[in-house]
Amino acid sequence: MKPPYLTPQAIDHFIQTALQEDIGPGDYSSLASIPKDKMGKARLLIKDNGIIAGLELAEMIFKAVDESLEVEFLKKDGDEVVDGDVGLIVKGPSASILTSERLVLNCLQRMSGIATKTHHLTQLIRHTKARLMDTRKTTPNFRLMEKWAVFIGGGVNHRFALYDMVMLKDNHVDFAGGIRKAIERTQHFLAEKGLDLKIEVETRNLDEVREVLEVGGVEYIMLDNMDYATMKEAVRLIDGRYSTEASGGITEETLAEVAACGVDYISMGALTYSVKALDMSLKAF
Repeated sequence: MKPPYLTPQAIDHFIQTALQEDIGPGDYSSLASIPKDKMGKARLLIKDNGIIAGLELAEMIFKAVDESLEVEFLKKDGDEVVDGDVGLIVKGPSASILTSERLVLNCLQRMSGIATKTHHLTQLIRHTKARLMDTRKTTPNFRLMEKWAVFIGGGVNHRFALYDMVMLKDNHVDFAGGIRKAIERTQHFLAEKGLDLKIEVETRNLDEVREVLEVGGVEYIMLDNMDYATMKEAVRLIDGRYSTEASGGITEETLAEVAACGVDYISMGALTYSVKALDMSLKAF
């Protein structure tokens, strides 16, 4: 089951925009050198170890370029792969395969890198109740695919954008004049606009945690840049009344310790903004 943001319309819009960027008025290299009736096949060669993501999207891209292209999957999204594996085979007009190649690889390599990183980190906290969650620190115009990759890798998608959830960060709180004012103004705004959105509030210390608990009316409390002792005490104070999210400066080395505090979620921007792409290529045979 796909996440709700992966609508056919959203995926198609991404593919068409990306193809327009890459092809423009025409793939002149292929049009010039490849006979129109030349048929061929190519395989997706995996050249690294990790979790593959983006195969389903790859087929959609191939079909968007040329409906006659046929895709045979040898792996599926979420599978572990090793150097030398073949992910898929594509058959059909050679020029169409070549026109599709770069967008397919760009998506597969980056999505697989994200899925691999997500899977690795989730394994580090599998002995706890904490779930790994992504952020909005994504590549402009590629968020759809990056969050999809987190999902494939076993992570949890947080809000997709600014419109599907309210997150009152430190700057919102400071500009609003404090936590109470920020929450109460938000509650009034949502009621006035008839919006049914969850509210999360960022807290920086135990006093702010206590203030959120006094005001109430939220779904999540973020514990931002807190040390172990402070975070553990914050979780004790909240006592399951609201979901908790640890955030800020969390690394692979500190992840398990943070999870041991008893938080429900841990968000890491590094899942999407600083990953190494998984190496792979599309080779004719």
